[in-house]
Amino acid sequence: MDLGLKGKVALVAGASQGMGKAAALGFAREGAKVAICARGQAALDATAAEIRQATGGDVLAIIADMSKAEDIKKFVDEAAKKFGRIDVVVNNAGGPPPGEFMKFTDEDWQSAFNLSFMSTMRMTREAVPHLKKVGGGKVINITSYSVKEPIAGLVLSNAVRSAVIGWAKTLSRELARDNILFNNVCPGRIDTDRAQKLNKARADRLGRPVEEINKEMAAEVPLGRYGTADEAGDLIVFLGSDRASYITGTTIAIDGGLVRATQ
Repeated sequence: MDLGLKGKVALVAGASQGMGKAAALGFAREGAKVAICARGQAALDATAAEIRQATGGDVLAIIADMSKAEDIKKFVDEAAKKFGRIDVVVNNAGGPPPGEFMKFTDEDWQSAFNLSFMSTMRMTREAVPHLKKVGGGKVINITSYSVKEPIAGLVLSNAVRSAVIGWAKTLSRELARDNILFNNVCPGRIDTDRAQKLNKARADRLGRPVEEINKEMAAEVPLGRYGTADEAGDLIVFLGSDRASYITGTTIAIDGGLVRATQ
């Protein structure tokens, strides 16, 4: 299936590892030019080199902290300057830390909101004028299955990521006339560094080996395993493609059947 991505330009945040990296690699394999950002220079450069070697694609790598407005603006501006257009935006940033409600301060809440919501809003706001210039585009937000079924011990993520869903649904209607489509990808238990850190925190809290926690968490998934970053990346790439031209305002779980909700 030709996804119609050849010659398009995709911006992928948080792309030095995990689902962001998998999505960037997927876009490049489909012939898109890719701009990637992350905070760590070494990991970002390694990812850019891996994508170029695997696909022969054109990759722009920019150091950027998604919690900083000036970094986001620089990322979008430099991508538009180099490639001359922007067609797809993948909003992705690390999630807030785990913990109990009464232990978080106002500063913790503000930090979580800035990282998970404001980063998404800011990058989209910077990119929309460029999307309009090319007649439309796709915005894909990587969130969490917590927006469909709150996760114990992740009150910051449960609250703030849900705000992204309401924002995206609003913009899917507001910017539909400009042919700008908004969709949310909600990963379940995907084998990423963040998933391993959350399991380690759970193991430490319970005083149990992390290997036991990993097995229990996988066993709760109907398919009996964690998903891979590549599986999530494939969904993101499809939503950014011409083949997803009538999908907007949706929130799609990729979770192996974990979420019990019917919608």
